[in-house]
Amino acid sequence: MTGSSTPLAPAAFSYPGHGGNAGIGVAICHGFTGSPLSVLPWAEYLAARGFAVSVPLLPGHGTDWRDLARHGWQDWYAAFEAAYLELAAGTRGCFVAGLSMGGTIALRTAARHNVSGVAVVNPGLSFYDRRVRYIGLLKYLQRTTVPVPEQNPTASPTEDGDYSLTPLAAVHQLSRLFKATVRDLPGVQAPALVFKSDTDVVVPPSSLELLRNRLGSRELDVVPLRDSGHVATLDVEAPLIFERSARFFLQHAPAPAVPAAPSSTTTALETP
Repeated sequence: MTGSSTPLAPAAFSYPGHGGNAGIGVAICHGFTGSPLSVLPWAEYLAARGFAVSVPLLPGHGTDWRDLARHGWQDWYAAFEAAYLELAAGTRGCFVAGLSMGGTIALRTAARHNVSGVAVVNPGLSFYDRRVRYIGLLKYLQRTTVPVPEQNPTASPTEDGDYSLTPLAAVHQLSRLFKATVRDLPGVQAPALVFKSDTDVVVPPSSLELLRNRLGSRELDVVPLRDSGHVATLDVEAPLIFERSARFFLQHAPAPAVPAAPSSTTTALETP
């Protein structure tokens, strides 16, 4: 992501666009406990292609896990929705995209706004751990847990701003976000592109099944990732995600407005 040996600090990313693709916006959402660093190569690839790009830093993220515990899912959603609306106001067509929980938030945004399309990577809608059904009680008995580790990671270790501890209060909020988004999926009418890792220890296959069964859009394209883990935007198949999503955005972007032809009507001069 950078030629420097000093890790980048988690921060929002934005680019105004250039050339013929400047009128196409892509708002990208990072995942739970993570930061924009996890999707920064994706954002930079699209920016290099001329797209207008926005990646907000969600409340409670990029700081400390204690800060995450003080925010609810509505805060995360509202921050991304605001970034999308600002980007959409300056572009002729605007897409939403995201990784993991960021994909969840992107889908909910697509259900509530007239997006041009949605592209998500390993979007979460369900959990592997069935104990999450009791999370509303467990959060009072246990303050934190640790992230689920990749068993056989295929990508090199990266600094993406992820927390080393996860507050159970925030997991409770995540479960509420999942439920709200599942209810909203029939409202997604825009074309959808989904990248799903075959080996994903964080998001179970049931999330994809929920998406297939409840998505309102008739246009759903699922791209399997054979060699990537959960954070696929930093893994070996990241170039596939970047190139395929860029094609998707170009394919579904509204055409530029055609300038109106000058009027050929002339006014005859009266003669004496």
